[in-house]
Amino acid sequence: MIAFMVAGTASGVGKTTIALTLMAMLRERGLRVQPFKCGPDFLDTGHHSATCGRASRNLDTWMLDRKANRAIFLSASRDADAAIVEGMMGLYDGAAGDTEDGSAAEIAKLLALPVVLVIDAGKSARSIAAVVKGFESFDPAVRFAGIVLNHVVSDQHYRLLETAIRSVTTTPLLGYLPMEQTIAIPERHLGLHTAEEIASVEDRRVALARAGSRHLDIKPLLGLSWSGVVAKSEVFPAQCSEQKHVRIGVARDKAFSFYYEDNFDLLRQNGAEIVAFSPLSDAALPMDLDALYLGGGYPELYADALSRNVGLLAEIRTFAEAGKPVYAECGGMIYLSQALTLLDGYSYTMAGVLPVKFEMTPRLVHFGYVNVEFVADCLLGKKGMIARGHSFHCSRILPGNLMTTAYRLKYSLSGRDELEGYQFRNVLASYVHLHFRGNPAMTTSLVRAALQARAEEMQL
Repeated sequence: MIAFMVAGTASGVGKTTIALTLMAMLRERGLRVQPFKCGPDFLDTGHHSATCGRASRNLDTWMLDRKANRAIFLSASRDADAAIVEGMMGLYDGAAGDTEDGSAAEIAKLLALPVVLVIDAGKSARSIAAVVKGFESFDPAVRFAGIVLNHVVSDQHYRLLETAIRSVTTTPLLGYLPMEQTIAIPERHLGLHTAEEIASVEDRRVALARAGSRHLDIKPLLGLSWSGVVAKSEVFPAQCSEQKHVRIGVARDKAFSFYYEDNFDLLRQNGAEIVAFSPLSDAALPMDLDALYLGGGYPELYADALSRNVGLLAEIRTFAEAGKPVYAECGGMIYLSQALTLLDGYSYTMAGVLPVKFEMTPRLVHFGYVNVEFVADCLLGKKGMIARGHSFHCSRILPGNLMTTAYRLKYSLSGRDELEGYQFRNVLASYVHLHFRGNPAMTTSLVRAALQARAEEMQL
């Protein structure tokens, strides 16, 4: 299996575009490509999945322990011809300034992955050699497999950069990508546009592969046979539970797409059938659901359409009022509220399950990793349970009726400590996106709650 990491010198250098291009080029060769993303990212993984035709997986040494990260990598790539891991931020950036904790470099070493380094060369000349030399010497344990330059202005500019880089390293220079609108991904307030918003996934994959074939030489990467050691205990079961005990409805469309794929795997392994539905276009909930899982996304972009789908809103409200389990994260929590007010002042009616309203904010309210302690029993577990997650949102809850809280949050960056994890009837809602692999007992608890709801309904 070919395996490597695509990492950048900093955020915004174009590593997602380069990673997608390399994925598309390998797929053009007929290879089965398994994508991964370092860190708590949902947008890049969506583009990976669309390009590779396989669900991208998140690797994260802050939310998950080393064993879980290795198991995710080994399990997802066991039938793949190639595994490509996209890093996060800069290669050496992590949770602190004096350690590698939480960095892409830590994951590269953990998984024995050589690194393809992406550099934004748009405003560089000979100084780019110093950047390459610094990154290669900073941590001798990190191996480099190639260098790709982004935003190169012209062939003449590339030749100048090539001469400078080759004077300081023997790492293969794989080529460059120019500024090319056909493969650029538009951005907005929380990052890239989602993969669900791209009109033709296949056309874009072809465009990426063509751009790469014009400017990149991937032959040095084709010989990167993964040399890691696999222990049987580190691989997750290939099959999920064959007996499905409960049906969990999951909101999935252009408005709601922020999910960790491993969360679904764990639910299936515990006997849950995942049933997708669209809050934007479905007139009713799927039949015979025992619980709802409403993930994050961009409900603010589709507030009008969500608000006008009154039939589904009413069904979700009835579902929650019946005491059935509903778990919601970030955008899903907003969807359950009374109303959402956008930056232009317009307010849109939501599902009316939670007795509060939300409004969008012009900048991020919270961003970063979060330690979660359960201070009360809830859908995901008992008081005293510990979990880890991530929060990033440009909205806030408005003062309203009080709801009980099940979480005590400790934000890693700001050190802020607050109560959250709102409970109302049998609903648990929070801004925090939890990775269930960090504490698999959360999925066991959610499936148990769904089973209880099904048993109570059958007694009626």
